[in-house]
Amino acid sequence: MAAVLSKTAHLRRAYRLFSSHTTSRLTLQLSNEIPKSPFHRPLHQSDVGSFTKLPRFLSTNANTQADLELKGTTSDSHSDQGKQSGDSHQSSEQGKSVRGGPISWLSFLLLVATGAGVIFYYDQEKKRHIEDINTSSTAVKQGPSAGKAAIGGPFNLINHDGKSVTENDFKGKWTLIYFGFTHCPDICPDELQKLAAAIDKIKAKSGFEIVPVFISVDPERDTVEQVSEYVKEFHPKLIGLTGDPDEIKKAARAYRVYYMKTEEEGSDYLVDHSIIMYLMDPNMEFIKFFGKNNDVDALTEGIINEIKQYKKAKA
Repeated sequence: MAAVLSKTAHLRRAYRLFSSHTTSRLTLQLSNEIPKSPFHRPLHQSDVGSFTKLPRFLSTNANTQADLELKGTTSDSHSDQGKQSGDSHQSSEQGKSVRGGPISWLSFLLLVATGAGVIFYYDQEKKRHIEDINTSSTAVKQGPSAGKAAIGGPFNLINHDGKSVTENDFKGKWTLIYFGFTHCPDICPDELQKLAAAIDKIKAKSGFEIVPVFISVDPERDTVEQVSEYVKEFHPKLIGLTGDPDEIKKAARAYRVYYMKTEEEGSDYLVDHSIIMYLMDPNMEFIKFFGKNNDVDALTEGIINEIKQYKKAKA
């Protein structure tokens, strides 16, 4: 029994020595490995009473250091955010001053005002131009006088009664002259019928006396007898004139009349010529010509108007 107790006492002493030695080595190792900070002091032998205090100390130290690092990170983050916010605000202010400043808006307003002015001016000019066209199309404008045409002149021909006549024999009367030929198949008869009808209507409507005259451009075939028979077919007052080929040529030239033989086959041929009637005043001066496009009514009204204007100018 005494031997057992002795062994137990030796074991307890050996355990206390082992425990004391192990604790001292662990304390020294922890003191060297844990970094020093202003928030804790070096460990001493008296601070370590048992292994239960060591985990609490390590946890407290680690939490303290983590808190410091978190605060530093948070501070840096707030600093970076503040800097970025400042930069963003500055950039926003710069962009606002460039894009929304008074110069940009003023330029935009000037551009809009200029465009509106141009559109308004164009619209007004367009309306004015249309009004000018409408006015000019309805208004009668008196053009400048260019003088009388160089139509008419002296002639010496033979009438259908065989008497020699000149332009002086027609002075004091209104005369309507037509150039043609008795062998004309259609145009000359149509024009002479229109002439005869017009002078009758003029007499009936206005009382103006008109002398109708037919001058042949085919003196080779239009003899006095041929012309005499021909004019009787249209009107009793129609005067037919023929004559020497040279005299016919002079008369045609004076009145600017074109004529030429065509499709000649021996004694049978046609004569191409101008289809015009010439209105001559009582002095045998040219007043106006009337072409084939004028019908009886147009010819009648045209001659009456010309005579009225002539009388009004002379009054």
